[in-house]
Amino acid sequence: MAYAAPGSRAKSAPLMGRDTEPTIFEMSVEGRRAYQLRTTDIEVKPMGAYLPVEHLATQPVKLASVSERDLVAHFTRLSHRQFAVDLGMYPLGSCTMKYNPKFCDTVANEPGLAKVHPGTPAHLTQGWLEIFVDLENRLCEITGMAAATLQPAAGAAGELTGLLLMRAYHEARGDARRRVIIPDSAHGTNPASVTLGGYEVTTIPSDERGLVDVEALKGALGPDVAGIMLTNPNTVGLFEEEIVEIAGLVHEVGGLLYYDGANLNAILGVVRPGDMGFDIVHMNLHKTFATPHGGGGPGAGPVAVAAHLAEYLPGPRAQRAADGSFEWVTPHSSIGRVHGWHGNALVLARALAYIEVHGGEGLTAVAHHAVLNANWLKQRVAAILPAAYDRPCMHEAVLTATSWKKANDVRALDVAKRLMEEGFHAPTVYFPLIVDEALMFEPTETESLQSLESLAQALEIIHAEAQSDPQSLHDAPRTTPVRRVDEARAARQLMATEDAAGR
Repeated sequence: MAYAAPGSRAKSAPLMGRDTEPTIFEMSVEGRRAYQLRTTDIEVKPMGAYLPVEHLATQPVKLASVSERDLVAHFTRLSHRQFAVDLGMYPLGSCTMKYNPKFCDTVANEPGLAKVHPGTPAHLTQGWLEIFVDLENRLCEITGMAAATLQPAAGAAGELTGLLLMRAYHEARGDARRRVIIPDSAHGTNPASVTLGGYEVTTIPSDERGLVDVEALKGALGPDVAGIMLTNPNTVGLFEEEIVEIAGLVHEVGGLLYYDGANLNAILGVVRPGDMGFDIVHMNLHKTFATPHGGGGPGAGPVAVAAHLAEYLPGPRAQRAADGSFEWVTPHSSIGRVHGWHGNALVLARALAYIEVHGGEGLTAVAHHAVLNANWLKQRVAAILPAAYDRPCMHEAVLTATSWKKANDVRALDVAKRLMEEGFHAPTVYFPLIVDEALMFEPTETESLQSLESLAQALEIIHAEAQSDPQSLHDAPRTTPVRRVDEARAARQLMATEDAAGR
């Protein structure tokens, strides 16, 4: 039962259990407020007394008029219509949807951290600066790098920062290079970041093992190559076994190695990108250190570098002074700021809390359990969803539903949509692009054996249904608030909508 449009009938509050939820503007009733301001005898001057008249809006902002009770109920109902990492397994491969420990949230909510204005001078924010210095040191120790910036607001921002550092390094040497090499299995943001960084993309293929084709790499290298963007383990969930040789080949032509830290979670405490030969490392803190993820932010994508690139890092950076205090310092050849203030600080505090509470052995256990869970699931469902590459995987398993498509015209998308009805978030589908009918599962280290078994059993139920009633998979999901949408048409035919009031 849909909620009535404005003016059609009395605006009673909607009830839980209805199929649709009105927009906040449909619930609006003129005169209602979700706030109350105390009456004072302070003279209120017109806004023109504080701001230039030409900067003032000529019309009031169109806001909904609702009571606090209805406002809270509306957004609570909306939250109940969503799936979240706190509700169940979220095996979204490549994205690494990790459970967020509540201890880290508690740390970030401390008033001494949460209520400090970012513009407060350094001598009044020594605690915050010490957190930044400690986190930078921990991240450099984990990655095998020499220095880092905490400014970038997310992984893609970290990618662009890394490429700008690469560019600054080459330009400082009077070496105008124009190409960056990327494997065909790379994350989709990599080519976009390369283009934004002012470089051309050279794509190289993967070999039959799902790894970088070293011979193809040799053919693509030359004096105009600025560097290569890789993640290890790679996007197919496999460890690049020739990484030392790859590093040597790229360095031999004067290029740099950029590490996309999307899969750092798989190697914590086991091996470091710096030891593999990488010069630049970006980290998605939500993927590796369990900070909040999704919803457009806030995020954090620190970038760590080898010693020969430290002078180009964005500034200012927090550093310990000779007298033991902390101060802001900008490297002499800095590329400048890449984010306002000092990055998303409370996300950084959560990451440091996660690192501190686990310790070195705990972080290594995170990697071990993540890899173990992915391999257990891969083996458990091998009879119905074989791996794209028949080798041990790292923290994520790329499976293929090609046999389902051939036998019953059931595709990876159908499997993913049907899995939602079994109480699981769908895995990543059709990525990496080099795998036909790809289903990428990343259970993460916090899922129990019982949860993994439940997921495997759900896939077996769906497999049996694909053979007996494939149409039911084409129709899925049938039990969610929103049924299957035509995602391709939605992207191609945008429909901007507004309510009766033009909002």
